Amino acid sequence: MYEHILVSQTEGIVTITLNRPDKLNAFIGHMRRDLAEALEHAGADRSIRVVIITGAGRAFCAGGDVRFMAELMQRRDSEEFARILGAGRRVITAIRHMSKPVIAAVNGPASGAGANLAFACDLRIAVTTASFTQSFLKVGLHPDWGGTFFLPRLVTPNKACELFFLGEPIDAAEALRLNIVNEVVEPEELETTTLQLAERLRGAPPLALAAAKQAIYESEAADLEEMLRYETEAQLRCFESDDGHEGVHAFLEKREPQFTGH
Repeated sequence: MYEHILVSQTEGIVTITLNRPDKLNAFIGHMRRDLAEALEHAGADRSIRVVIITGAGRAFCAGGDVRFMAELMQRRDSEEFARILGAGRRVITAIRHMSKPVIAAVNGPASGAGANLAFACDLRIAVTTASFTQSFLKVGLHPDWGGTFFLPRLVTPNKACELFFLGEPIDAAEALRLNIVNEVVEPEELETTTLQLAERLRGAPPLALAAAKQAIYESEAADLEEMLRYETEAQLRCFESDDGHEGVHAFLEKREPQFTGH
């Protein structure tokens, strides 16, 4: 369906794979737009419960293809570069606005936009050989793909300054210590571990999970009273839902609930 994006689906779980392994999955051409479309389709499909983003080969994503950007600079093609930036914004917006959880399965180095793509996801599992690099300033460019929003919220502001200003990579162990990733596994364990997490999330009540995801991110710019009002409204919606009734009765009957998203 797409030139450099693979999409596979199994029982409510969609895996989107960046597929340019010979270039460490660096973004080029319509690749950003295609990723945005794949995410938007997954977000709109009610049968999808969980989305996984990963990379083919030995890298997660090397960010933007620098040779391609050099060609744009040589042509002074700011309009095309602006379109590229707009496609990146679509990707990040699709992840944050979709009601279902998005897992980054970071199978190797994640640099520049690749690192910020991982940071935009709700959960991150990284292999021991993964690394994260804010490489923008090293080539005279500004961070994009939401990096200046996500990173200072994941780490302290002074640590974000260090990572942005110096552009030095941090390995998976350091990313775990800084709470940037949720878990670090051996490369051969990544697929199994990610699927196990996705299957657990697939079994969660979609309405309640979506409301919790929205609450977590809205709380970043809200005060306590706003969040208390939101919690009340969301709790009432869940209370009145079929899933709410199913969850309570399943608990009392000591059985696994079967949530439908209604």
